[in-house]
Amino acid sequence: MNSANGLAAIILAAGKGKRMKSDLPKVLHKVGENPMVVHVIHQARLAGADKIVVVLGHKRELVIPVVEAEGAEFAIQDEQLGTGHAVDITEAQLKSFQGDIIVLSGDVPLLTPETIKNVYAYHAKQDATATVITAIAHDPTGYGRVLRDDSGAVRAIREHKDCSEEELKVNEINSGIYVFKAKPLFKELKNIDNKNSQDEYYLPDVLVNYIRNGVKVAAFSGDFDEIHGVNNVVDLENVQRIFSQRQNRA
Repeated sequence: MNSANGLAAIILAAGKGKRMKSDLPKVLHKVGENPMVVHVIHQARLAGADKIVVVLGHKRELVIPVVEAEGAEFAIQDEQLGTGHAVDITEAQLKSFQGDIIVLSGDVPLLTPETIKNVYAYHAKQDATATVITAIAHDPTGYGRVLRDDSGAVRAIREHKDCSEEELKVNEINSGIYVFKAKPLFKELKNIDNKNSQDEYYLPDVLVNYIRNGVKVAAFSGDFDEIHGVNNVVDLENVQRIFSQRQNRA
């Protein structure tokens, strides 16, 4: 399944998770017997990632031993300046990497290795420079929206806080999970800015620039139950429920 140059994974796990109302870093909250970030490391490894870099920030001293015990590397994001910045700081560890990179979220523990393999295969078949996993959400509040043109091609990805009233009605959401060709990714990260409501460097802006410049961006339709993140205690309870149902079916 891997290309000749292989697959690497970047896992974004630096956030504070303030809405969890807990002193524990969000990615260390458990689903089943393992912290969420361990589930995501396992996803990447089982999908064929040869190199895994976890981006850490908030209370990193608690997360580093967990990451190291799983045989993954880590990079430190001292200031949370956005997802684009988080990916950019892994360049030193991936500068010689010639393959594809999948960007995963440390708070999305239900994604399956099969889905990662499928989106990777789709990315290769489409010969895309970037591929984003999207999903239809019953309540898309808080998620970036995937905006398409009349032909169905992705024309933009807009963060929730930057959407117009009309764009907020769109229920196709950006999962925050992507596959990128490595070399163009790190080059394009230097071209994004933080001129938005959050003053952050958004990773989806790489895709926006690609689209603007005629570079191929593909979209892979996923299952919302797999790709939704954990932002609060209610989300964690929902994820626990789905995880338990999976275990019972296994």
